[in-house]
Amino acid sequence: MNQSAPQFSLEFFPPKTEAGREKLQTAQKELFSTIQPAYASVTFGAGGSTQEGTYDAVMEIQQQGVDAAPHLSCIGATKDSITAILRGYQEKGIHRIVALRGDMPSGMGASGDFRYANELVSFIREESGDHFHIEVAAYPEFHPQAPDAFTDLQNFKRKVDAGADSAITQYFYNIDGYLRFGEDCAAMGLDLPIVPGIMPITNYTNLARFSEMCGAEIPRWIKERLIAYRDDTESLRAFGLEVTTRLSQDLLSAGAPGLHFYTMNQSAPTLQVFNNLN
Repeated sequence: MNQSAPQFSLEFFPPKTEAGREKLQTAQKELFSTIQPAYASVTFGAGGSTQEGTYDAVMEIQQQGVDAAPHLSCIGATKDSITAILRGYQEKGIHRIVALRGDMPSGMGASGDFRYANELVSFIREESGDHFHIEVAAYPEFHPQAPDAFTDLQNFKRKVDAGADSAITQYFYNIDGYLRFGEDCAAMGLDLPIVPGIMPITNYTNLARFSEMCGAEIPRWIKERLIAYRDDTESLRAFGLEVTTRLSQDLLSAGAPGLHFYTMNQSAPTLQVFNNLN
């Protein structure tokens, strides 16, 4: 059980247009002033693409007085390219990294000096010592490419043993999976914060597509209600808010060390859940 006050964090993706950048800035202003997050992370595209956009978004977050955590992908990357990125972030005062394997862009073959995230975590430690607080990914419902749950747990342990400080989970809507994952990690001697990822529900089609790609399960009772509300946006969002609020409350009551909100560059859905918690 977590005895300290829970910490909240936020995730954004790099905008591709000026209009998207303005929308993101507005969302961040509203979120930062209310939630006062421990940090805000910024994603990247497949194969580390949009890395320049990630860098720009990280710098803008840092300038607002919020600790920024760039996502760093190793698939297709070389040791030299990763070293250059790490040094660039060190020079700008970034102290947190989300270290991930990442996905190879469609049509590209495997290349680079790294195969798995644990190799990236080890390399960051070799190059930067303890400068960075390293976050890694966790999958309570296990990674969609893992052959089974036990293998996925072993893969997670490799990342922790390589030097990870804490973990962020893929989003989920079944708290039992998260609690069991924590028990399994404890049984393996893994003692680090595992922060649940929270995805607010505002659109069934998008949620179903995301969940199919990342292996997150939508429980049948939630799925059927969302399908029934498909053409009733107001009712769907009210139901989605109820689901994610209750999940968040139950997670904190069970001792989760905090919550990591997948904002999708919007402020309202995350703020509604956060305000309900308070």
